[in-house]
Amino acid sequence: MNNNNNNNNNNNNNKTEIATLANGCFWCTEAIFERVKGYDQVCAGKTGHAESIQIEFDPKVTSFEKILDIFWHTHDPTTLNRQGNDVGTQYRSAIFYHDKMQKETAERSRNELEKEHVYKDSIVTEITPFKNFYVAEDYHKNYYEKHHDAPYCNFVIDPKVRKLLEKYGNDVIPEFK
Repeated sequence: MNNNNNNNNNNNNNKTEIATLANGCFWCTEAIFERVKGYDQVCAGKTGHAESIQIEFDPKVTSFEKILDIFWHTHDPTTLNRQGNDVGTQYRSAIFYHDKMQKETAERSRNELEKEHVYKDSIVTEITPFKNFYVAEDYHKNYYEKHHDAPYCNFVIDPKVRKLLEKYGNDVIPEFK
């Protein structure tokens, strides 16, 4: 595993920003976000603490707020250390913010969902500072695209992708519709 400690958010010289998210098995999250407009690259991996993805995105095309909206609505942020049958601290829900703006945006987003009672249970998603990121081995990357017919993809990832297409169809890259 390689450590990718890229932290270039909100530098006026950069055209892209970085978001680091954990919401269960990164195969699912990677399959969702590689379909979203403004996405340049997803590096998926294990931080040693939670399976996560790191997204490089163009904020002129897809805002951090939109990324969070998709994040909240394509997994269950109310289950502690679990997503479906994937159980353990490595499958917890987390937002690893890269700067003060991301922290404030994530907290505001979570608080609004709680206030609106979007979920039956309370949100347990961690909002914590980004420290480091470890890139996954190549055989783990793009798992959904490489193994679309695998049972895990059919039963776990496909419903999340369908949810993305139904709720966020206008934000999806045309080739994935």
